[in-house]
Amino acid sequence: MDAIMISSTEAARHLGDYLSRVKHKGETFILTKNDKPIAELAPVAGSGKGTWGELKAAMVGLQFDENFANDLEQVNEVDQLESNPWD
Repeated sequence: MDAIMISSTEAARHLGDYLSRVKHKGETFILTKNDKPIAELAPVAGSGKGTWGELKAAMVGLQFDENFANDLEQVNEVDQLESNPWD
Protein backbone atom coordinates (compact mmCIF):
# COMPACT_ATOMS: atom_id res chain seq x y z
CA MET A 1 0.00 0.00 0.00
CA ASP A 2 1.40 3.39 -0.98
CA ALA A 3 1.75 6.15 1.59
CA ILE A 4 -0.73 9.01 1.46
CA MET A 5 0.69 12.53 1.50
CA ILE A 6 -0.99 14.95 3.92
CA SER A 7 0.01 18.32 5.27
CA SER A 8 1.04 18.58 8.92
CA THR A 9 -1.85 21.02 9.37
CA GLU A 10 -4.31 18.47 8.00
CA ALA A 11 -2.81 15.81 10.27
CA ALA A 12 -3.14 18.06 13.32
CA ARG A 13 -6.77 18.89 12.53
CA HIS A 14 -7.82 15.26 12.05
CA LEU A 15 -5.22 13.29 14.01
CA GLY A 16 -7.78 10.95 15.57
CA ASP A 17 -9.13 10.00 12.15
CA TYR A 18 -5.66 9.34 10.75
CA LEU A 19 -4.65 7.28 13.79
CA SER A 20 -7.80 5.21 13.38
CA ARG A 21 -6.97 4.58 9.72
CA VAL A 22 -3.44 3.54 10.68
CA LYS A 23 -4.73 1.19 13.36
CA HIS A 24 -7.67 -0.37 11.55
CA LYS A 25 -6.65 -0.21 7.89
CA GLY A 26 -2.87 -0.28 8.15
CA GLU A 27 -2.54 2.91 6.12
CA THR A 28 0.65 4.97 6.11
CA PHE A 29 0.78 8.75 5.85
CA ILE A 30 3.66 11.04 4.95
CA LEU A 31 3.28 14.39 6.69
CA THR A 32 4.50 17.40 4.76
CA LYS A 33 5.43 20.95 5.66
CA ASN A 34 5.62 23.43 2.77
CA ASP A 35 5.13 20.46 0.42
CA LYS A 36 8.27 18.72 1.75
CA PRO A 37 8.07 15.36 3.55
CA ILE A 38 8.98 15.69 7.23
CA ALA A 39 7.48 12.67 9.04
CA GLU A 40 5.74 9.37 8.61
CA LEU A 41 2.65 8.15 10.44
CA ALA A 42 2.57 4.37 10.08
CA PRO A 43 1.70 1.17 11.97
CA VAL A 44 4.35 -0.03 14.39
CA ALA A 45 6.17 -3.12 13.15
CA GLY A 46 4.49 -6.23 14.50
CA SER A 47 1.24 -4.49 15.38
CA GLY A 48 -0.59 -5.35 12.21
CA LYS A 49 -2.72 -8.30 11.41
CA GLY A 50 -1.04 -11.27 9.83
CA THR A 51 -2.33 -13.36 6.99
CA TRP A 52 -3.04 -17.08 7.08
CA GLY A 53 -0.03 -17.57 4.82
CA GLU A 54 2.21 -15.76 7.30
CA LEU A 55 0.85 -17.83 10.16
CA LYS A 56 1.42 -21.06 8.23
CA ALA A 57 4.98 -20.01 7.36
CA ALA A 58 5.69 -19.17 11.01
CA MET A 59 4.37 -22.53 12.19
CA VAL A 60 6.38 -24.62 9.73
CA GLY A 61 9.49 -24.54 11.90
CA LEU A 62 7.72 -25.37 15.16
CA GLN A 63 8.35 -28.76 16.70
CA PHE A 64 5.48 -31.03 17.67
CA ASP A 65 5.09 -31.46 21.44
CA GLU A 66 3.70 -34.90 22.17
CA ASN A 67 3.00 -33.98 25.80
CA PHE A 68 0.90 -30.91 25.01
CA ALA A 69 -2.46 -32.76 25.16
CA ASN A 70 -1.48 -34.29 28.50
CA ASP A 71 -0.53 -30.86 29.83
CA LEU A 72 -3.94 -29.51 28.81
CA GLU A 73 -5.69 -32.39 30.57
CA GLN A 74 -3.78 -31.67 33.77
CA VAL A 75 -4.69 -27.99 33.61
CA ASN A 76 -8.36 -28.84 33.03
CA GLU A 77 -8.39 -31.20 36.01
CA VAL A 78 -7.15 -28.57 38.46
CA ASP A 79 -8.93 -25.61 36.87
CA GLN A 80 -12.35 -26.05 38.44
CA LEU A 81 -14.81 -23.38 39.48
CA GLU A 82 -15.02 -22.83 43.19
CA SER A 83 -18.27 -23.96 44.72
CA ASN A 84 -20.80 -21.29 45.53
CA PRO A 85 -21.11 -20.99 49.34
CA TRP A 86 -24.68 -19.67 48.90
CA ASP A 87 -26.00 -22.86 47.29
